[in-house]
Amino acid sequence: MAYKKKYAVLALLGVSLASGAAWWFQNKPAATDGPSKPVASTPSGGTSAGPAKPVSVEVAKVDSMTLVDETQAVGSLRSRQGVMLRPEVGGRVKQIFFMDGQRVRKGQVMVQFEDQLQVAQVSQAKAELSIAEANHKRNQELVTQNFISKRSLDESGAALEVSRAKLALADATLQRLKVLAPFDGITGLRQINVGDYLKDGADMVNVEDIDAVLLDFRLPERFQAKIRAGQKAQLTVDALPGRPFSAIVQAVDPLIEANGRSVGVRGCIDNRQQQLRPGMFARVNAVFGSRENAMVIPEEAIIPQGGRTFVVKVVAGDKPDTLVSERVAVKVGLRQPGKVEILEGLAAGDTVVTAGHQRLQKDGTAVRVVDLSQPGGGRPAGGAAQPAAPAAAAAASAPAGTGAQAPAASAASKPAQPAKTVAMSGPNPCLRGADAAR
Repeated sequence: MAYKKKYAVLALLGVSLASGAAWWFQNKPAATDGPSKPVASTPSGGTSAGPAKPVSVEVAKVDSMTLVDETQAVGSLRSRQGVMLRPEVGGRVKQIFFMDGQRVRKGQVMVQFEDQLQVAQVSQAKAELSIAEANHKRNQELVTQNFISKRSLDESGAALEVSRAKLALADATLQRLKVLAPFDGITGLRQINVGDYLKDGADMVNVEDIDAVLLDFRLPERFQAKIRAGQKAQLTVDALPGRPFSAIVQAVDPLIEANGRSVGVRGCIDNRQQQLRPGMFARVNAVFGSRENAMVIPEEAIIPQGGRTFVVKVVAGDKPDTLVSERVAVKVGLRQPGKVEILEGLAAGDTVVTAGHQRLQKDGTAVRVVDLSQPGGGRPAGGAAQPAAPAAAAAASAPAGTGAQAPAASAASKPAQPAKTVAMSGPNPCLRGADAAR
């Protein structure tokens, strides 16, 4: 028992000695080489070693640039005009006048059905019309001579009209055995062959007008007041990476979809180069407008607090060559990656803090601006001139024979630029007729 008490006392003594040593190391006076300086007393009775050191911060100036008000969405492409050709009457295919993927013109005959019976009906109707015309003409002459009654003339006139109607009906039936292209376009893959017997309404081939393609996408209802016909929309498609396209907004659906609370938008894209195809998936960047000379700051300078937004501005202090902090409430506008628009609270050329806000708890705190872009990393901005860059010095000391190799190496390291779009002649099909922006 006495043995255990002995070790407990030794352990307690060791802990006490360690605590005392730690306190002494933390509070020992700083060593000085000369006479000690007087220590100023604080109002609370403590002591202070002198004025507080300035807080090191990173800053940026309020810049001006052109901001674009835009939003992102997804959409799909469809033909400006597209139709599946189907016969109006049943019959057997006699001739096919197109090839798969062929460009056709409006009114061009696409498919001809067997028409022997209909041709005979037309001939019969013509013969009946000829007899009716002769009878009516003869009756007109006899009425003038009072050989027949007026009633006989009326009956022959009615028979003449019936014959004409029969001929028109037979001719219309004959014409319906020819399937015509309804507009200029490109045919798809045909689904029929010569000799096939088709019922009315059977699919034959699709025709697509893709000189201009339509872009259909949806936006949240909060944008319905911003989007309007005539605006621009930029888009990319996964099938053609690196090739941006531009669409003109043609119409906005007046109905807000109740399920998704979104509004439908339709745009038109000039596709005379035939690069786009209906059904493609598109990533849309709808542009509502742009603002010139908008004031922007880095987004790191924004301090949200209690539903309001603040920034810390760096201003000149009371003493010469001193800078102090000043917290300012601002109103933000558009946001872009890394940039925030300032509508109120700052002026062009002001300097704001982008790093070091946590140590600026009150206005008037002395700050020291550092520039991490300098080779010294953290050297005060506006100090002595920096020495020449190592790359420039190396270039100056390099032999004359190696100077021409650097630009070639730099050019080789650049990524290949995408091929430029070939200029197209003629008017934009999205701006013609019914496709013009309203």
